[in-house]
Amino acid sequence: MRDILEQARSLGTQAVLAFDLDSTLFDNRPRQARILREFGLARAVEKLSACEPHHWESGFDMRGAMRNCGLSEEEVEGLYDAVRSFWLEHFFTSDYCVDDVAIHGAAAFTHAVVATGARLVYVTGRHEGMRAGTVESMRRNGLAVPGEGRVELLMKPSERDNDDAFKREAHARLGEMGTLIAAFDNEPTHANDYLLRFPEAKVVHLATDHSGRPVTLLDEIVSVPHFSHES
Repeated sequence: MRDILEQARSLGTQAVLAFDLDSTLFDNRPRQARILREFGLARAVEKLSACEPHHWESGFDMRGAMRNCGLSEEEVEGLYDAVRSFWLEHFFTSDYCVDDVAIHGAAAFTHAVVATGARLVYVTGRHEGMRAGTVESMRRNGLAVPGEGRVELLMKPSERDNDDAFKREAHARLGEMGTLIAAFDNEPTHANDYLLRFPEAKVVHLATDHSGRPVTLLDEIVSVPHFSHES
């Protein structure tokens, strides 16, 4: 990470760095656990009402989390459709994203980027209806906040918009802002897209969790488990 910061300092205000949010800067497992707990309380499923973040070994494996809470395979399959529907109603909302916590080192790294004079741009598949909760979560977790200095937040106009298409469209906006020197994302598809669009940039994959699509990272992309600008 140190070399990225050094490059940002050398370019100053011309440098642009792009960051995804979910499973890149933020750990969503507390949000996921809250949703399962509330479903369990609403449907009197005691084992789910005690769900904790550690039950979500992978941030988006709902069946695995339900099993980890103590449900049998039969119970998981019997409840899955209802849980999924409940999840869809709650996950993509401001009220629930405030539960997210920062990935180790993420907050300090965003401020280190801002201190170089570079432009920091959050590029997320979250939609505009989640802006208030997203900014509150950033503030609560100590990340650099949009609107303060050279920090911006690009979000999908609508929840219905496709994540992949939105991020590809955002590439043009990033290119107009300056020189993209680094991009950070947990989704292999999105990391690959950054490298294909900005071959001179350093693309960093966060090896946390992702949607599960069988996509292989391009060889030039580096994977890290968290943020540390000491390395």
